[in-house]
Amino acid sequence: MRLVAAHELRVFNLDPVVGVDHSPDIDYAGDGDPSHRLDVLAPSVRPEHDRGGADLPVYVYFHGGGWTSGDKAALTKYCASQSIGGMVVVNANYRPATRAHMGEILEDAAAVLAWVTANIASYGGDPDRIVLGGDSAGGHIAALLTATSLSPELARHHGLRRVPERHRLKGLVQHCSVVDFSVVFDRDSVLSLSFVRMLLPRSRRTPPRTVGGGASLGWLRREARYLSPIEWLHPAFPPVLVTTSERDYFYRANLNFIERLRSHRIPVDAIVYERSVRNAVHTWQQDARHAESQAVYRRLHRFVHAVTGQLRVQAPAS
Repeated sequence: MRLVAAHELRVFNLDPVVGVDHSPDIDYAGDGDPSHRLDVLAPSVRPEHDRGGADLPVYVYFHGGGWTSGDKAALTKYCASQSIGGMVVVNANYRPATRAHMGEILEDAAAVLAWVTANIASYGGDPDRIVLGGDSAGGHIAALLTATSLSPELARHHGLRRVPERHRLKGLVQHCSVVDFSVVFDRDSVLSLSFVRMLLPRSRRTPPRTVGGGASLGWLRREARYLSPIEWLHPAFPPVLVTTSERDYFYRANLNFIERLRSHRIPVDAIVYERSVRNAVHTWQQDARHAESQAVYRRLHRFVHAVTGQLRVQAPAS
């Protein structure tokens, strides 16, 4: 397993959540690769909902870390906090971009869903009622994977051998995610253009030459379109919960995403904190100690149960 900084575990996994059964480090790909591990967290006492005690919805989560770092271990407290809200949570690792390009990372994420489809019923989860989620780079992976379920062109571009089944995906949760790569080309972007190149297969990292012999930036914009979930929205896209703040690195990208979702008439719920809210920095949702995080958790629980059919009411509009 990739090393996780000790301070991360101390901060994010303080005061473990009780009432959750934790099954750690399951090899979802069956290849022994430490990056191909997931945890399952399920309520110890299964809540009764209006579906007559049916299996619980499943929340599949991908950690952030700029595609190059991070580990599911630091998200254990966050995932447990969602599980006690009445869902089976899958907390997954994937190969970092230091070892894999975006198509291969998406292949890992699709393998997680394949494992969930085949095995989650054993943990009390319903494989036909899945919500994907993630923070930062992990949210980007969840959103782009969702888009491949509706776009054969996007799936082919990334070389996906297995594409998620759209009917199983009931919702998408985005915490401070990199959902609009057009902002990477802005002068004040926190991400440099090298991040776009890093996510490409090696064969596509070298720009084509123009007639005059120079390199054009246009090719990188074209490549970035296939990395940008906002460019692949579809009327059949599932409902989305977006949480961000003015202190978030990707605030503008998230506002763009919310606007584009609404223009496509895709149901969207949003929590957007102003700059005056000091705790709401990038990926604050991981830290359960903050009242702002607990507010996100309450909204997330409501969202998951609404989109998976366990509530007959819609999540708040904003």
